[in-house]
Amino acid sequence: MRIDGNRKPGKWIMTGSQQFHLMKNVSETLAGRIAILELPPFNIAEVESDHSTYLSSVLWNGLFPEPFLYPAKRDLWIKSYLQTYLERDVRQLENIRDLRAFEIFVQMSAAHHAQEFHPATLARDCGVTQPTIKSWVNVLETSYLAIVLSPFFNNFGKRLIKAPKFYFIDPGLVSYLTRQPSAEAALAGNMGGALFEGLVVGEAWKSFTNQGLKPPIYYRRAKSGGAIDLVVQAKGKLIPVDIKLTATPSAVHARSLNQFKKLAGSEASKTGILACRVEKKTELPGNNIAIPWRELPDLIQ
Repeated sequence: MRIDGNRKPGKWIMTGSQQFHLMKNVSETLAGRIAILELPPFNIAEVESDHSTYLSSVLWNGLFPEPFLYPAKRDLWIKSYLQTYLERDVRQLENIRDLRAFEIFVQMSAAHHAQEFHPATLARDCGVTQPTIKSWVNVLETSYLAIVLSPFFNNFGKRLIKAPKFYFIDPGLVSYLTRQPSAEAALAGNMGGALFEGLVVGEAWKSFTNQGLKPPIYYRRAKSGGAIDLVVQAKGKLIPVDIKLTATPSAVHARSLNQFKKLAGSEASKTGILACRVEKKTELPGNNIAIPWRELPDLIQ
């Protein structure tokens, strides 16, 4: 093999739009001789804009290059992408035999975007078994459509929710699958909070993935009700991050951040972060800050 004849790093580059067979072949023929990097859709730093409708446009069109750069092609591109995904990638997986049932599952999953993942609920809605749902969610993860965010476990003395949270990586897919009627509705409608949360979580995930790192991000929710949208293990500390659609943060938005820092003690960072729609960094009580959501990746590296 020519790769063995020239072991200079970076000499050979292999690309592909799916990883199922590529990963299998790599594991069989190139183990120990290859670096595997993942290339998700655009991150927000690559497409920054000052336009007043910027956020609603991102939630509506998503961050795949084609629909973001050419919004008029949005519906056709996403429809074609999902059709190709189902007919090419999914059909080739042994555990997907009923493509119509899987298509329904993808649509139903979009309605559960940014929610705790409960296989029993989706199994009932889709008419399949719980093991099937778990297997299908793994397919979405493997094909870079979704993120399953694990709960953060610790010994802080609270009973915690153990279910993971489910997110589609791209908000445009969620807007399309949930039939949001417009960009304005995507931001201001019932799905606005979930779409925004998923966008910010996705940006945090990309900030590590683009560096070839496993994203050290989790969420935390106690059965008593206290919750943190993101717990980031970085810089030797636990950084609590809440995500809110508000543009006018107040002291109430710092409560969960303060609760987490009190429970985590010396393990927590001194500053909690509220990622929201403010235009510039704003101080909050308890040594917390509210920041423009697009600045979060820089603060958690």
